[in-house]
Amino acid sequence: MSPAATPFPQATGSLLLSGPAGALEVCVDFPDPAEARAGVVVFCHPHPLEGGSMHNKVVTMSCRALRELGLVTVRFNFRGVGLSQGSYDNGRGEALDLLAVAQWAQAARSKGKLWLGGFSFGAWISLLGSRDLAAAQVISIAPPAGRWDFSAVHAPTCPWLVVQGDADEIVSPRAVYDWLGTLDRHPTLVKMPDTGHFFHQRLMDLRGAIKNGVRQNLPPLLHD
Repeated sequence: MSPAATPFPQATGSLLLSGPAGALEVCVDFPDPAEARAGVVVFCHPHPLEGGSMHNKVVTMSCRALRELGLVTVRFNFRGVGLSQGSYDNGRGEALDLLAVAQWAQAARSKGKLWLGGFSFGAWISLLGSRDLAAAQVISIAPPAGRWDFSAVHAPTCPWLVVQGDADEIVSPRAVYDWLGTLDRHPTLVKMPDTGHFFHQRLMDLRGAIKNGVRQNLPPLLHD
């Protein structure tokens, strides 16, 4: 069954979506109906071989922040993670996984804007897909410049938020800042002092940084 044949849920829940390497495990969460906006965000998780999944705390907190702003959030497990079929593919297949999920969400929520986000490895994947998917907003949490090949990454043409911990022990903050400095389009950059890669004891600060960083770009309320 093609992804398009899978109906978008009407309430919070999980489902299996047909993907390029088999079923993809997807979780859709809805905002408070009174706060609902004409938009959906697809958020990508950290590295599959390093324990990354859609249940990662940075991913779930980021999605919580976006739901509080009125967006429907879509998390999914890359191939080989959780109930998602297939096996790790060094980013190539994972980019196709994102494409399948995002195109499905975009088609089902055609009256709303598509936002993309990701944490660490997921930030890289979402950046690779941002132009092809015509994202209206991109959110990159600790994008792993220096760890992955960013030569194919072009700065999004839409509003773009980058949140980076200054004490990140996995992604070099300096590598991130240097990479951003080479681009012809620059994001809104939030540097979080004394913050490691997984935002331990700083998750609520991350929530605030995301909400403050994207608030001015929010799509309209559904019930205006």
